[in-house]
Amino acid sequence: MDLWIVRKFKKRKFKQLYIPTRFKNLPQMYKVFFKDRSIFLGDKSESSNFEGMVYAWTEGESLEGLTLQFDEDEQKEAIFIVADDLNELYYHFKSCFKYIEAAGGVVYNSNAQILAIYRLDKWDLPKGKVEKGESVREAAVREVEEECGISGVEIVKEVNSTYHTYWMKGKFVLKRTYWYEMSYSGLEELVPQTEEDIQEAKWLSQDNLEEFRSNTYASILEVII
Repeated sequence: MDLWIVRKFKKRKFKQLYIPTRFKNLPQMYKVFFKDRSIFLGDKSESSNFEGMVYAWTEGESLEGLTLQFDEDEQKEAIFIVADDLNELYYHFKSCFKYIEAAGGVVYNSNAQILAIYRLDKWDLPKGKVEKGESVREAAVREVEEECGISGVEIVKEVNSTYHTYWMKGKFVLKRTYWYEMSYSGLEELVPQTEEDIQEAKWLSQDNLEEFRSNTYASILEVII
């Protein structure tokens, strides 16, 4: 491996990786999920409190081997890749995958309940792929309305994007999902889009999200805080 290992801490056993609060919601850093594990992309200062392996990347070095190795080694909870130019680092990292963009919504109704879907036996938020010719905002609204059978959803503001990886038809995929906080004031009955394997669409109270949080994806927990 050509990458220089800056730091390697003694391996520790823990149920969940501790991520300092200051790592969250920072535009100058990326957190990419490999199921419930993560690769962080940032600069050296941001990695100073990170407990794990830190790699320094320089332009021209390939990250493909490192990402594949991390994907296969499920004993590693997380690694941090640092570079002087984060934009160049992210551009190269993205080139190691088939890149897809999606969009979705964190939707609140007039009772401050959150719109959730139950798909493939996991709780999730409505979202989907951005189609050719539509904007990300248009895709987010369309996917929410299609997956839950409602209309009149309005965007309030953009929130953090999430990034996750998966294998599809032999290709390693990196998906960026743009998220928007949305509001809905209608009274329509929720109708799950069964052709997209959605088993249920449901309004959940914010003080009753334990079941949702215990059976959802790690990337979704970044949006539902």
